[in-house]
Amino acid sequence: MEQNKIVVTGGSGMVGRSLKKFIPDAIYLSSKDYDLTSEKGVVKMYQDIQPKAVIHLAAKVGGIIDNINKPGEYFTDNIIMNTLLVEYARKYNVDRFVGILSTCIYPDKVDSYPMTEEMLHKGPPTPTNFSYGYAKRSLAVQIDAYNKQYGTKYQYLTPSNLYGEHDKFGENSHFVAALIKKIHNAKINNHKTITLFGTGRPLRQFMYSDDLAYVIKKCISEEIYDSFNVSNSENVSIHEIAKIALRACDAEHLTIEYDSEKPDGQYRKDVSNEMLYKSIPDFSPTKLIDGIGATYSKLDKKLLLTT
Repeated sequence: MEQNKIVVTGGSGMVGRSLKKFIPDAIYLSSKDYDLTSEKGVVKMYQDIQPKAVIHLAAKVGGIIDNINKPGEYFTDNIIMNTLLVEYARKYNVDRFVGILSTCIYPDKVDSYPMTEEMLHKGPPTPTNFSYGYAKRSLAVQIDAYNKQYGTKYQYLTPSNLYGEHDKFGENSHFVAALIKKIHNAKINNHKTITLFGTGRPLRQFMYSDDLAYVIKKCISEEIYDSFNVSNSENVSIHEIAKIALRACDAEHLTIEYDSEKPDGQYRKDVSNEMLYKSIPDFSPTKLIDGIGATYSKLDKKLLLTT
């Protein structure tokens, strides 16, 4: 497929900027180009560009506190955008649609881990990301329904938590970005500790954004249509991730403290990558210590300064 017929929504975000390394000639859109929560904006995008493939990265995302405080916004913005993009992809005869979801779509608790793709509807998402999780889960339902009724070959990929040098490092940043920012500020201000939310006990899989970009590229170029989880096999506690980050950022002298008055979030949500390896056997994810080290080394440190 010609790259200039591929549209990437959310093209200025973390995964979009990683994807440019793998699909450099695609059309990368941001919210400045089209309002994808508007039917008029979505229709105009399809009419203007007439893409043959859409890689849908755009989403309203944020940290745990923002999700708790603004559940209506997280549901409505995501459900409208996702629904419109898939519906008009069908109407404008788009050949490929790849929706990028999140492991937040999975049930809060299940009987066994890691979670497989078949466990998606075994229960509701975690309360702290309930609205966001259901909105993103609905995209999976829509894509499966369209494939069944209309014969489309659309797919969705469900990555574990992501991080990278193109993440947000201000308000509403993801955990690893916020962690790197805390570490850097503690270093330059000669502090002895960093303080994290919760207890440090929850388990998480974190994946370098370039690794997801590689998988997206392989799906497009090798005509892989299955929908599956995208994750590495490292599933470790928040406390262990923090210790790895201290090593990666040359800050092992810092002590980690916890604010147990703040929420932990979901205790565990690791997913199986068995289907991923069946589709892409050569997938070789970046180790957490290497990815955090690369992220920290590539950053403009001005982004990390507390204002």
